[in-house]
Amino acid sequence: MSAAIKATYGPQVLSDVGAFGGLVAIKQLQEMDAPVLVASTDGVGTKTMVAARVSRWDTIGHDIVNHCLNDILVQGARPLFMLDYVASAKLDPRQIAAVVTGVAQACQEAGIALLGG
Repeated sequence: MSAAIKATYGPQVLSDVGAFGGLVAIKQLQEMDAPVLVASTDGVGTKTMVAARVSRWDTIGHDIVNHCLNDILVQGARPLFMLDYVASAKLDPRQIAAVVTGVAQACQEAGIALLGG
């Protein structure tokens, strides 16, 4: 899981895995005339029931990243990073690692950093 997360890092990431939050340099905003940050958060909802039924957890990681990215993109903004959040009545380390690895893979495909959560 850690390697998947670190694979999303570019030179703008100033923190490391495990900080429950992340640091990202935003120097590129200085080059803009009127910079605006757009943020989004979402949940995968009932897709977790599908993931449980087929015992495949990485796909919901991709789903949540793409939900949030779409919400940002339709406003004309460029996504910079993602923060993850996992809530579960019972933590299964393999399932959580699969979800977070899916999030990291989707972030890497989108060219954004997974900073933490």
